[in-house]
Amino acid sequence: MELEGGLFYRAMAPRLTVLVSTVDTKGNSNAAPFSFVMPVSAHPPLVAIASAHTRHTLENIRETKQFVLNVPSAEIVDPLWECSKSLPKGVSEIKVSGLTEEPSKVVKPPRIAECISWFECELEWEKEAGDHVVIVGRVVKADVRDRLFSAGRFDFSEARTLMHVTGKKFAVAEREVNAR
Repeated sequence: MELEGGLFYRAMAPRLTVLVSTVDTKGNSNAAPFSFVMPVSAHPPLVAIASAHTRHTLENIRETKQFVLNVPSAEIVDPLWECSKSLPKGVSEIKVSGLTEEPSKVVKPPRIAECISWFECELEWEKEAGDHVVIVGRVVKADVRDRLFSAGRFDFSEARTLMHVTGKKFAVAEREVNAR
């Protein structure tokens, strides 16, 4: 079956989903879910997201040069979906969704307390990419819940990391498959 138009990315599912939290220049918090996200480099530590041009997230990153990638688990899928709704600028999706802001350790945008890991980032660069803008951030602080990381290994089955399929559909990875 040929995938026409912009549907190709749906065959690249499921994709890691994160909540990107930002603040505007007045200090108002914002959060939005993203599944166009990936690590780019380990040394230096860089991550990338792709944002639609109309997102408050993009506007806030351009203004403040900072953001946080908050990695949610399946337990917060409903509040995460609430954060996808378009709210007026200055209204916090974090607060409206019932999630909890907590101070970040290095950057100004808050972390989302209910998430399982947090990557505090400073804007490295951005580039137009069709109907999106690719944003690359340098990770200046990375934390994960203690119970999920041991001996250099992330316990994804315990973490129940949320993966986006399409629309309101998500998946959770629960077992490993080893290559021979």
